[in-house]
Amino acid sequence: MSSTTLTDWLRARDDEALTEVLRVRPDLATPRPADTTVLATRAGTRASVARAAEGLDTFTLAVLDALLTAGADKQPVPLEGLLDVPPERLKEAADTLRTMILAWGEDDGISLVPAAREAGGLYPGGLGRSSPSLTDVDVSVLLAEIEDDERKVVTALAHGQPVGRTKDAAEILPLADARTPIQRLLARGLLLRVDAQTVELPREVGLAVRRERTGALTEPTLHTATNKQSTVDATAASETLEVLRHMEALIHMWSDDPATTLKSGGIGVRDVRRLTKALEISERQATLLVELAFGASLVAETDTVIPEWVPTNHADLWLAASPANRWATLATAWLDLPRLPGLGGLRDGKDKLLAPLSEDLRRPVAPLERLRVLTALTDLKPGTGIVSPDELAAVLAWRAPRRGGRLRDEIVRWTLTEASALGVVALGAVSGPGRALLDEGAAASAKRMAEAMPEPIDHFLVQADLTVVAPGVLEPHLAAQVGEVADVESAGSATVYRVSETSIRRALDVGRTAADLHELFRLRSRTPIPQSLTYLIDDVARRHGRLRGGAATSFLRCDDPALVAEVAAHPVATSLRLRRIAPTVLISPVPLLEILDELRAVGFTPAAEDVDGQVVDLRPTGRRVQTATRALRRPAGTRVADPEQLSDIVRSMRAGDRAAESRRSRPVSPSSGGANLAEVMALLKTAIQDGSKVWIGMVDGHGSAVQRVLIPVRLGGGVVEGHDPTGDDLHRLPVHRITSAALVDD
Repeated sequence: MSSTTLTDWLRARDDEALTEVLRVRPDLATPRPADTTVLATRAGTRASVARAAEGLDTFTLAVLDALLTAGADKQPVPLEGLLDVPPERLKEAADTLRTMILAWGEDDGISLVPAAREAGGLYPGGLGRSSPSLTDVDVSVLLAEIEDDERKVVTALAHGQPVGRTKDAAEILPLADARTPIQRLLARGLLLRVDAQTVELPREVGLAVRRERTGALTEPTLHTATNKQSTVDATAASETLEVLRHMEALIHMWSDDPATTLKSGGIGVRDVRRLTKALEISERQATLLVELAFGASLVAETDTVIPEWVPTNHADLWLAASPANRWATLATAWLDLPRLPGLGGLRDGKDKLLAPLSEDLRRPVAPLERLRVLTALTDLKPGTGIVSPDELAAVLAWRAPRRGGRLRDEIVRWTLTEASALGVVALGAVSGPGRALLDEGAAASAKRMAEAMPEPIDHFLVQADLTVVAPGVLEPHLAAQVGEVADVESAGSATVYRVSETSIRRALDVGRTAADLHELFRLRSRTPIPQSLTYLIDDVARRHGRLRGGAATSFLRCDDPALVAEVAAHPVATSLRLRRIAPTVLISPVPLLEILDELRAVGFTPAAEDVDGQVVDLRPTGRRVQTATRALRRPAGTRVADPEQLSDIVRSMRAGDRAAESRRSRPVSPSSGGANLAEVMALLKTAIQDGSKVWIGMVDGHGSAVQRVLIPVRLGGGVVEGHDPTGDDLHRLPVHRITSAALVDD
């Protein structure tokens, strides 16, 4: 039976194995470990072990628990017979533990890092205390005699925490007097009483129940359904058009009537319900919509006395983009969103309502959990989707039972709902654009979504009831024209618009003429134009604009019409856009201070006045800078480790191992004042002349203490150059970083 240490076992592994260790446990590589001793020490810390255990599946955790139960953290134990499962499954799980260096050694003697027991929590392995009364007792015989309700209790405690709270633990009754499952189990000795409200499942019972339910060590079945990928993509594109329409409506709505920020942060129920009523969506959909707008920097909170949520300048760029690029922006923002929109509208443990856009919805791990769900779907063949979200939640819970916390299963369901609403997932399968988003990025996914979206049409159908039916997605320019002259009445695969006196007047207000509107309907309608629509356009146009209004930023007035005429005739009037609306009044859209400065520069002497006609001083009191508030973007997912970088770390550790194992003479060290630097330089020069190896202790660029063995070949310019004894790589080490040096005895 092997009793080697973890450090020795790591040193015996090849470079590929160590590289794999750093890949599956990236926290061990930061900062760079100086040698395998440092790597082994880090691998055994409680926090690192707990982090690594979060990625283990149920079966591997069961093997880990079995090793803990056998005391593998104290002495090596054989793998054979550890669990009643096929030997190849045991070996596969053990290999996983060895790859993650949670365990080491051969199958005849496996050891665990001591922190594995601490990382298991208060009850390592999920097992309670041992019961003396069950020693040398066949517990399986006792379990065969219990009733179904009792079995449910022991099964729940055996596969979760071994303790539970219940009022039935007040006293232990004889079996004949016991009425509840807890009382009967206490009477049988299959439960231990901790106090008046707490019971504990003995270790012997927990192990026996687990042996009975070896099926729990097998991944649950995930039923799937297969559709054509084109069908999945078409369904996703349809959902995409819907969310884009809702987002556009949100931007326009908050442009006119922003949502008010609550004192505790976020937006209130009134604003959410106003949004649901206007867009005809549920409150959960509205929450997702506003969170997406925030994540994509389309809305932001104003820095005013009463903060409000208003669209940003990014919203205008988004509105001008193509539908596919709009979708890519939203989908990318959702993947990177460090928040859980599904929490919006729920209540916390203190019965506080969790408001959308508040800090209560912030969860930094949300992107990682979201990516985990989508990765499980991308592992399926294209076009293959899940049948039940609950089944996927069960599978993911089996694959990583220690991840996700109490919201683990809910996050899976929320992710699927949100991904379906965004077109990343459709019919339970990852869409083509969604797969491109995960694998290639936003640009590639936008191109794929553009291919999946239906071709825009260049016509519509005008009905006799003054409705306009668009039997598909209109061309962007045509959609804008129809949106000017008609209001959306219903949306879907076919959009229905309603033409009214108000909508026609709106089109005339933006500069359209009656002739423009007649031409629009004549050229674009595939049905005859009803006479009622023609009469309505002409009637509204005849009455439109008889009374006119305009906007003016500044005015100039003077009791002398001649002076006003002189100013209006001066060349400066053109640049200042002055217009005379009365013999003694000029108006301009240019700010008043600029007008006064220009007029004074050409010889006039104007003065500024307030609303009461009193002269005021308009000189600025100081510089003012306005900055736009925009949402903070967070990266999502885990960065893929660079293989070359990991290989370089392994080579560096190997060099550190050789330096630590080398026999060397008494080292010389430069003092803080540099008095002994000459000794170090002399030692290096001697090694260069003799071709000897030198052990060097130094501080690297990351601030870590490292050791190296070099064959120095050149010294000068504050740098020593040398070769690694095992290769031809040339290393350049700054002399000022050297803390000690010694000749190596071969």
